[in-house]
Amino acid sequence: MVVSMAKLEDRTPVTRERAVRVAMALADAVGIESLSMRKLAAELDITAMSLYYHLKDKEDLLDGMLDIVHSEFATPSAGDEWRAAMWKRAGSTRSVLALHPWAISMKARTSPGPATLRHLDSVIGCLTAAGFSMAMTGHAMSILDSYVLGFAQQEASLPLDPSGDIGDATEAIMAQHEAMADSFQNLAAMAVSLILQPGYAFGNEFGFGLELILDGLDVALLSDSVPPNQ
Repeated sequence: MVVSMAKLEDRTPVTRERAVRVAMALADAVGIESLSMRKLAAELDITAMSLYYHLKDKEDLLDGMLDIVHSEFATPSAGDEWRAAMWKRAGSTRSVLALHPWAISMKARTSPGPATLRHLDSVIGCLTAAGFSMAMTGHAMSILDSYVLGFAQQEASLPLDPSGDIGDATEAIMAQHEAMADSFQNLAAMAVSLILQPGYAFGNEFGFGLELILDGLDVALLSDSVPPNQ
């Protein structure tokens, strides 16, 4: 007898992890605003009350979702070359947030999960092992995270095509404002000489900005007072 995949899926027991991952898939598809415990229960084919055997409340669900997101970030280790490790972490964070854009705007959780804590602990360990003082480590994490999250938010909000090109949207804006070249000369000049040029993609700006930050942290490390591994 042939059993459909749908039936097999229906028999998959509901666990906390499965519920959280299904919630993430829903948020990826329709946005975090549309996610509710009732919709999640329906997706799992259980009653809303049954869902509370696995999750305390929606806050617990959101904690779990964000913890899985953190588990998908590249996590450095003490002893890794710090600059390469921060580059890898930044690029990974950007890629993961592109898959889960709802995570960009989520408020910081007051009950972070183990993956979140492990990730942050490892980042601190990598930087302090490289010689950053604890104060400079705080500065480094703050500026790196602000930059990566901000860039990811821009990418999520800009009208980019799948390749990261914003040319079509730029041409549409210029078409709506025929006098753009006269009234907004600097915008028009950037559009013509940069954005509409072959090969331009907004995403390429990420590496340039990240390198500037890492260069600055390199200089800061030279003036920091903690020897490596101390």
